[in-house]
Amino acid sequence: MISFNYELNFKLEDETAHSNWLSKVISSEYKDEGNINYVFCDDNYLTEINKQYLNHDTLTDIISFDYSVRNELHGDVFISIERVRENAVDFNVDFEEELRRVLVHGVLHYCGYKDKGKEDEKLMRQKEEEKMKMFHVKQ
Repeated sequence: MISFNYELNFKLEDETAHSNWLSKVISSEYKDEGNINYVFCDDNYLTEINKQYLNHDTLTDIISFDYSVRNELHGDVFISIERVRENAVDFNVDFEEELRRVLVHGVLHYCGYKDKGKEDEKLMRQKEEEKMKMFHVKQ
């Protein structure tokens, strides 16, 4: 089950479309969906998590904690809406597109994709693009 939680004045438009999409992404990677909790927050909230659990005193757009068991994905994904908004401007993309990229990025980590080395990062970007094309909202 995918759930969305809010620690700031923000609400994801069409939670059902997003959770259905993320479920399809998980299935497309031959994984089973467990409990995945998304927490939308601000920079301060995420920086505190970064310091407390990862000993990093830096801004970031996403932190994911992976509790997966074998092939069943479980985890908590914390996303700074402030970072996503700023990154959307920096990358010259719509906020919604950048948000979807970050949403799927967390799930892809649970599927085993990394982004620390150049080759890993390249594959992660390819997977993000591939999975973002799977998102469809009825107009």
